Amino acid sequence: MVATREPRVASVAQETAGAEADAGAALAKLGLAATGALALEACGGDSGSSGGGTPPPVLSSTQASRFLSQSAIGYSHADIASVSTSGIDAWLTAQFAMARPQKFWDFLVTNGYAASTNVNTLNGFDPMIWSQLMGGSDILRQRVGLALLDQWVVSIDGFASSWRPFVMAAYLDVLWESAFSNYRDLMEGVSTSVAMGLYLTFLGSVKANPATGSIPDENYARELMQLFTIGLYQLNMDGTLVMSGGNPVPTYTQTDVSQGARVWTGYTFANTDNTTPDRMQLPMAINAAQHETGATSFLGISIPAGTSGATARATTLDGLFNHPNVPPFVSKQLIQHLVTSNPSPAYVGRVAAVFANNGSGVRGDMKSVIRAILTDSEARDDTQVTSSSFGKLREPVTRLVQWARAFNVTSPTNLWPFGNVSSSANRIGESPGHAPSVFNWFRPGYTPPGTTIASDGRVAPEFQITNEPSMIAYINYLQSVIVNGAGEAKADYSSLTAIGSDSQALLNELNLVLAAGQISATTIAQMKTALDTISATTSAGLNNRIYAALVLVMASPEYLVLR
Repeated sequence: MVATREPRVASVAQETAGAEADAGAALAKLGLAATGALALEACGGDSGSSGGGTPPPVLSSTQASRFLSQSAIGYSHADIASVSTSGIDAWLTAQFAMARPQKFWDFLVTNGYAASTNVNTLNGFDPMIWSQLMGGSDILRQRVGLALLDQWVVSIDGFASSWRPFVMAAYLDVLWESAFSNYRDLMEGVSTSVAMGLYLTFLGSVKANPATGSIPDENYARELMQLFTIGLYQLNMDGTLVMSGGNPVPTYTQTDVSQGARVWTGYTFANTDNTTPDRMQLPMAINAAQHETGATSFLGISIPAGTSGATARATTLDGLFNHPNVPPFVSKQLIQHLVTSNPSPAYVGRVAAVFANNGSGVRGDMKSVIRAILTDSEARDDTQVTSSSFGKLREPVTRLVQWARAFNVTSPTNLWPFGNVSSSANRIGESPGHAPSVFNWFRPGYTPPGTTIASDGRVAPEFQITNEPSMIAYINYLQSVIVNGAGEAKADYSSLTAIGSDSQALLNELNLVLAAGQISATTIAQMKTALDTISATTSAGLNNRIYAALVLVMASPEYLVLR
């Protein structure tokens, strides 16, 4: 465990250097610096609980905050009060009914990014995403949409095209719209999107040519199975592996990939007009002359000779959607993104059962699946807060967005100038829409080597992008944005200035709003001792104390691990 190293304080404007120095000094007093300080063992699972149940309609503030930390992209004290009063069920119903305030595509158009001068730039992309994550009122949809992007990965850095921000905007709109629809709709929307066609290279794939030996592109056929629907190995309904002779049973073969690739031939842009970005929003068309029309068979799916491209796609997606692996495969990954890295088989099984049948005979109903995940007894059990085998490391993007939403960060001119924050040297090591590969920033099965997690056979996905340098970079960047904001995007700390002269009250508020009350009394006492060394008798001193308190809380292991 690293307990003595003081993080380097980032160089910032002279007028704010004192504030950052105060925060850095407070951190040093507590020895919060790097990955070694994190409770690695806190990302596990247990043997499961007895089953789902209806949560109480009225919750304590800490219970409401804990629920929101699992369900919302970020939230404020007012959101905590709302959930505490209305209860989880009513809050979910209201969020499901909420119309999207703005589509990604519309943000780009409204803010002038469709001008021809932007045809070959990335202008508008990062502001578009941050405006939604930090500003949209549909905080449940934002959280689920981000989880879907972590699974159905497309990265703006991974393909060449004109109008790339618009390509991504259309794709993100598919994910965000599908968050509350049906998983089959998601599969259809992604499979016809220009973004996925470009990213996994089946846009332009043509039928085999025996004369030249060319074959269809296999990327999408493979990843559609491996990453998006059924996974590598057959699963029981509770997410455990089906075994044969002591080995897991594969779900598909290379022959299945090669045969499946024939379905994804002939795909092209809907039209040839590139003077505007409009065609990037349209579903891909199929050029019949380039589509494979021979008989195809894979995974028990049979497509007769002469079948049209659209019918072949529908048959393929229907077959995959109804594969027995889909409910546990999808359910477990959603649980991992929202609640805990190592859900019990019982938890996975309960959610998978809802995926298979929402109670009205509907398979893949996302609203029912999300409700099942968030209201399950394993998620809502308050005793999990003290369990060393439950929870997940908060991914860096959700930490940044949580700060922004807790303190009403706004961008008056819609620039949202946070930019690409994926650098692990001087930013947070992750940025939405900039994943390094189709395998995302971290894999759901990642295990940190040489840890008790590894020896216990558990996983901790977010630790794949977490190490000592990345944590120091996160803390330094956090100090900078807490004090300075990002360009014109500033936080409103008025709720904290009213109580900032009382270190205990300040920490209690931050513990509730940011950490759902999960920072221990012992740690709070240590933080208070550090904060009390910062005089709050002047406006500048009060602000410095608030800045330091925010950094202390958001750098603490008890905050970083969400239970």
